[in-house]
Amino acid sequence: MSGNGLTTTSSAHSVRETIDRLEAAVTSKGMTIFARIDHGAGARQAGLQLRPTELLIFGNAKAGTPLMQSQQTLGIDLPLKALAWEDADGKVWLTCNDPAWLAARHSVAANATTDAMAAGLAALSKQATDA
Repeated sequence: MSGNGLTTTSSAHSVRETIDRLEAAVTSKGMTIFARIDHGAGARQAGLQLRPTELLIFGNAKAGTPLMQSQQTLGIDLPLKALAWEDADGKVWLTCNDPAWLAARHSVAANATTDAMAAGLAALSKQATDA
């Protein structure tokens, strides 16, 4: 499923396990994990309810820097982010920004870097979500 610059994949795992699997896949590729945010835990701390929702922020300066060199505003969208979330029916999803959409948002032509980022994200998402 995709739209609005987002690519969403169903996951065979819980939110936590999906992000655990994604984190392992990302680090196995030599990428950097910048942050992991448990939005559900944050909501609980504020006395609010939120279905399980976790965000992983990760990237590789060798891929992101050339894009930011061509248009520095890409730094608002990089590093990459992936959100695992549970819907009202208990189904888990993994949502990522489409690198080609990010490039278009910042008036940068899609190129080999964005194509490689998209392929890499698809492979990482598959590793994180497949049974």
